[in-house]
Amino acid sequence: MSQIVWIARHANRLDFVNPDWFLTAERRYDPPLSDDGITQAQQLAKRLKREKIAHIFASPFLRTVQTAHAVAEVLDLPINLETGLSEWLNPAWMTEEPERLSIPALAELFSRIDISYTPRIAAKYPETREKVWERSGQTARCLAAEFFPENILLVGHGVSVVGGTIGLVGEIAKTEVKASLCSLVKVVLQGPEWLLELKGDTSHLTQVEEVIRFA
Repeated sequence: MSQIVWIARHANRLDFVNPDWFLTAERRYDPPLSDDGITQAQQLAKRLKREKIAHIFASPFLRTVQTAHAVAEVLDLPINLETGLSEWLNPAWMTEEPERLSIPALAELFSRIDISYTPRIAAKYPETREKVWERSGQTARCLAAEFFPENILLVGHGVSVVGGTIGLVGEIAKTEVKASLCSLVKVVLQGPEWLLELKGDTSHLTQVEEVIRFA
């Protein structure tokens, strides 16, 4: 039997468009999508409409939830919030553990969230690059195994997209995957092997970033 794991990065974020947002934000490490990011998320949803995805898992940060919700609306699926897909909790980017909206608060905003889901993997501040790769890779393996043979979608961040892919296909993902905004990775299980079929596809987007930014 085969299985497909899709891994998407969130769409464009408000602080990439308006850096001054960070200066007065209540939750400065948890920006929402920008206007063009909302459009990108809708384009991602259209791209995935016919891919027979059975489950959606998203990092609990606002931008990933917004991206996942656009897809969930089109696919008519719930969203499972999975901390194992979280942003890299990098102390060089964040002076403290990032404050996020609570699960109940997110569920009030996004009706597709399944509040009965329990995250499988924790994310703990601070993290090294190796730790976030290990954490997100473990998450991808865990969810793929638990929900086998159904196709699943993971919505994460630049580093956790790469890390999740590493967890399935190995070290080759470090150089092969280009995790630009709202890009799409496709990993297919054939027999005992995971094969990397899409390495950060952006063909569904009308606007693509020229330089990949992670923070």
